[in-house]
Amino acid sequence: MTRAARWAWVISLVAITGVCGVLAFMLSIDATTPRGFFERHYAWLFWVNVAVAVVLVLVIAVAAVRLYLRVRSGKFGSRLLLKLAGIFALVGVVPGLLIYTVSYQYVNRSIDSWFDVSLASALQSGLELGAGTFDSMGAELGAKARDAADKLRDTNFSQQVLALERLREQMNVRAIAVVGSNGQILSGVGGDAGSLLPDRPELSLLRRARAEDVAVGKPEGLDDDSAVLQGRVSLRALAYLHGSERSLGSSASAERYLMVVQRLPMATVVNALAVQKAKSEYEQRALEIGGLRKVYLGTLTLVLILALFAALLLAVTLGNQLARPLLLLADGVAQVAHGDLSAKPVLTSKDELAGLTRSFADMTEQLADARSMVELSVTQLEAARTNLQTILDNLTAGVIVFDAEGRIDTVNPGATRILRQPLFAYRGRRLSELEPLQGFAQSVWQRFEAHQASPEEGERGQWQDSFELQQTSGEILTVLVRGATMPHDARLVVFDDITEVVSAQRSAAWSEVARRLAHEIKNPLTPIQLSAERLQHKLEAKLEGADQAMLVRSVGTIVNQVQAMKQLVNEFRDYARLPAAQLTALDLNGLVAEVLLLYAPAQESGRLHAELVIDPPLIKGDASQLRQVIHNLVQNALDAVSERPDGHVLLRTQKSLGENGELRALRLQIIDNGPGFADKVLKRAFEPYVTTKSKGTGLGLAVVKKIADEHGARIRLSNLHKDGDEAQPTVGAQVSLSFSNLATAFGPADPGAAPQSA
Repeated sequence: MTRAARWAWVISLVAITGVCGVLAFMLSIDATTPRGFFERHYAWLFWVNVAVAVVLVLVIAVAAVRLYLRVRSGKFGSRLLLKLAGIFALVGVVPGLLIYTVSYQYVNRSIDSWFDVSLASALQSGLELGAGTFDSMGAELGAKARDAADKLRDTNFSQQVLALERLREQMNVRAIAVVGSNGQILSGVGGDAGSLLPDRPELSLLRRARAEDVAVGKPEGLDDDSAVLQGRVSLRALAYLHGSERSLGSSASAERYLMVVQRLPMATVVNALAVQKAKSEYEQRALEIGGLRKVYLGTLTLVLILALFAALLLAVTLGNQLARPLLLLADGVAQVAHGDLSAKPVLTSKDELAGLTRSFADMTEQLADARSMVELSVTQLEAARTNLQTILDNLTAGVIVFDAEGRIDTVNPGATRILRQPLFAYRGRRLSELEPLQGFAQSVWQRFEAHQASPEEGERGQWQDSFELQQTSGEILTVLVRGATMPHDARLVVFDDITEVVSAQRSAAWSEVARRLAHEIKNPLTPIQLSAERLQHKLEAKLEGADQAMLVRSVGTIVNQVQAMKQLVNEFRDYARLPAAQLTALDLNGLVAEVLLLYAPAQESGRLHAELVIDPPLIKGDASQLRQVIHNLVQNALDAVSERPDGHVLLRTQKSLGENGELRALRLQIIDNGPGFADKVLKRAFEPYVTTKSKGTGLGLAVVKKIADEHGARIRLSNLHKDGDEAQPTVGAQVSLSFSNLATAFGPADPGAAPQSA
């Protein structure tokens, strides 16, 4: 179906739905519309009908214009469509006009019959009959109230309630009560289910009873539907009690009234209300008879227009069926021209035009298959590109691809992490534009040029070399770079951070040097010391004066230097041959307290203070090695503050908790307020022979690092700054050891555990 045909069907369905809705609305008008509806809403009802009519006329006009243009342009099948439209329009107009004429007369007569004069008279008579019934009941209730008031006049006050009860039973009323001049109920019997006494009368009814001796009110509860359904509609009558001052024992100025309340029969009330409601509805319908007539006649006119519209639509539809094969081919060609290669509809008939549609559909299917293969290839290429990018994003090594002009084309997060520069922001620019990487970029391009000019032996399509980068923080970064040339003169650079590897190799080399030095130096030290002491023993008694003093001084120098050499050799030995840790359950607080016994003077002077966490978990460790670690770190801290009069060292243990409060590790911290670590020491503090002490060997922290690694602990060194701002001066240093290898199971810990002092 063409777009024009679909459009015509949509318009026709909308129009038919609108007209059917109006007809259904008019047919149900008697039961569903509120009274006075047409008088209040006649304007918009009229314009709704006019709008629907205008829409249908416009659709017919547009269809006629389109058909005229098709005929004028000589399109295939247009004259046939024009002929069919004329025939079906004639077929639809003649019966439509006949039906319209008959319906017009029928609607007029039907509406007139709805509002017959005799019906209005009958409703008025019924309404007057109900009003007369209520008046008769009120007069009868007033007479009963007057008689009861006369009987109650001579009754004593003490017997009043019994007298009221007898009167209520004799009169067969709902309630009876004595009322004061202000309407207050003085005494009474009967009432509703929710109250023992009847309601107070209105003041207007009291004034009428005072003036007329007897007053009857209007029926109460007619406006309340629930009261009507429950039979609680009632009449109220008041009768003046003559001589009530004497009988009731009150003052002479007091006035009393007898109030009688009687329920009206439910059937009478319901019938009266039904007659009143029917009368009101009839009057409202009579007021809107003009609007009702106009709406019905307007709807009939819409039906006529709908018949004409349906005839023209049928003509267009049948004409399209005849011209469908050619129109189908024309629509298919237009779709292919716009890139739509989806399956095309075909005709199942056996004629030549149907065969032409099938051939065209086969050709379109072949084109669609060819395009699908191209799209599949593009999708696979994009998937491969995505997979490659995912691999690059998850590589720990850095990867940078340069185009033929030397600009950054591709970079992965590993390159940004290793070089510590925002490389993603420099895509499309040269690496040398990053000032910290200018030297690195120059070295890499020189290596590419050297490889291209004269490749070294064993290098085919790639080269490998190591470079050292000076970071802005002063740290020396060692990277292993591999380069390769890609198609279209692109360059690939892959590099790894081998700073830690170089440091480990350096540590291993120093360990080997230390082992050999310890072996070569330690052997002659003891004979040297013994020989010097033997010379002193043999010659000290034979020399006198200055010669004897020189001998003693020289021997002492030899012995002291031998002891120093022995200490150095022992440190070499400890670093090179550190035994494997024997891990057992260990109380870190107890070990700290044991070591602190060696520093009692420093604690007594206030230079050393300990804060130990309460109830720490046991860790897995080697007591002798950890004792050496604590002793080394405490001694280093005390040495750092030795020249400060206010020097202070804090040794602290604390629990490390996770986000959910679970215990993660036990941390040991040594904090001092000394000068802190120098930048060059802070970057290579754990390498052998790196020290700032004049008499230090630089092996202390290296041994601490090896012991920490044996225990699976993490060690961190940092400088403390004022207010935690790194731009502020250094106010101390901190060494932190975190033991995550606990002997007890992980579990929730108390984050607010108070520390204990040692």
